[in-house]
Amino acid sequence: MSLVNLSHLCSHLQNASKARLGLTSLPHSNLHLSLLHSLQRAGFLSTITLGGPTPPPPSLLLSHPRDPAGSAITQTNRATRRLWVGLKYWNNEPVLSKMGMVSKPTRRIWLGVEELRDIAKGVRSGYVDGLRGVGECLFVSTDRGIMEVRECVERGVGGMVLCRVL
Repeated sequence: MSLVNLSHLCSHLQNASKARLGLTSLPHSNLHLSLLHSLQRAGFLSTITLGGPTPPPPSLLLSHPRDPAGSAITQTNRATRRLWVGLKYWNNEPVLSKMGMVSKPTRRIWLGVEELRDIAKGVRSGYVDGLRGVGECLFVSTDRGIMEVRECVERGVGGMVLCRVL
């Protein structure tokens, strides 16, 4: 798992939302795709579409990633695969206003269920501040995939804290 690439994703999405872009592209990786799915489930993103270096036509912008017809991933076009992400706005304000990494490549933060329960209640646990704002989310990488901290508490799993989204 490359936390450097994940930090690039966080800053790219934050900058795109501040620039009021409706559609932006990110490099394709399974880690990026699973985090984007989690962001979409939390309501921060509108669409995720798998495509190439040019934006997909508006008819292909669905709520789940999809390959355009006849464009299979091969070794020759692997580097050009992009994830096209539609950002959400509410009352002319971006829904995703701030996104930052919690774990860093030099300091990975692993938390158990009890620590995640404290964070979900709004209490600081170790290096991680609790959730305080309305709509604030913390995403955790577990052995069952990337989940939001409240979902981790419900399912009773811990993991590595990835990023915080406001």
